[in-house]
Amino acid sequence: MTAYVLDQYYLGVTALVTVAIQLLFFVFAVIFKTDKVTDFAGGTNFFVLALVTLLMCGTYHVRQIVSSVLVMVWSIRLGGFRLFRILKSGKDDRFDEIRNNIAKFAAFWVGQMVWVWTVSLPNTLGNSPRVNDPAQGGRDVPFGNGTDIVGIIFWALGFLLEATADQQKYTFRQKRSTPIEINRFGIWRYSRHPNYMGEILLWWGIFLLNLQPSLGVGATWINSRVLWAGIASPLFTSVLLMFASGIPQSEKPSAKKQFNGNNWPAYQEYLAETSILLPFPPALYRPLPVWLKRSLGMDLPMYQFDPASQSPEESVAINKGSDNPSS
Repeated sequence: MTAYVLDQYYLGVTALVTVAIQLLFFVFAVIFKTDKVTDFAGGTNFFVLALVTLLMCGTYHVRQIVSSVLVMVWSIRLGGFRLFRILKSGKDDRFDEIRNNIAKFAAFWVGQMVWVWTVSLPNTLGNSPRVNDPAQGGRDVPFGNGTDIVGIIFWALGFLLEATADQQKYTFRQKRSTPIEINRFGIWRYSRHPNYMGEILLWWGIFLLNLQPSLGVGATWINSRVLWAGIASPLFTSVLLMFASGIPQSEKPSAKKQFNGNNWPAYQEYLAETSILLPFPPALYRPLPVWLKRSLGMDLPMYQFDPASQSPEESVAINKGSDNPSS
């Protein structure tokens, strides 16, 4: 009975497909001792889930097609770009400390399974027969209502922001004169993490796009509740990027690199005038009170680097004027 209920919303089949894909790539990565396929595996997984759930349902309503295509376009862009980037660089720095530790490396792949399956939820539920097939209580809610339009706008803005930020960051790194040069190129002048903002925004868009059937007249009670479960996708993305593997793993190491590279005053100026997430004109952001930057701007104390946390060895290197960042 449980398996039947899960299959009505494709929760079971998408979990099995996700485990199979990630396990396949994990085995490949272990055998060939490479981390070049990790991000490609994630992008491929998103694409496969969107395509398989659309084809399995077989109803092909406009909303299903639009949502699935948007997810697939995003996955191709992100997976392709990251594969290109790692092939050019030769390795992924994120795995320097776990590349040769099979347990830690496996833990990453398990985390990627959870990430793909959870973030795909709005599209998975939106493609399910229980939502779309009249024989199972579903219905085709006319496309083009308010949440559809807002969802597509959110996705488009987020996709454009993420793609532009990724390309500009790659270009900056190819052209920068020193490793501690601060990135103020393009959209990075207005946000310290515009790529993360874009990804958060576009998944809120996918959630809103797939929410509409639950709001339609005549929607069943169960569908009107289950489709709201898709909110786990943008919430998970937001929490992951803001409190786990995104900003926290970038802010302090970047600040430490600037501090150890004797560029701390300039970097403090950069922090004071550059929004951490939402793009904002520096001239308007700088005079904002700290409490507003922390509350509405989400520039939280947890992201701040404390120079006093430096080890004695690092402090000696700094006092001698070392220009070789330790991170």
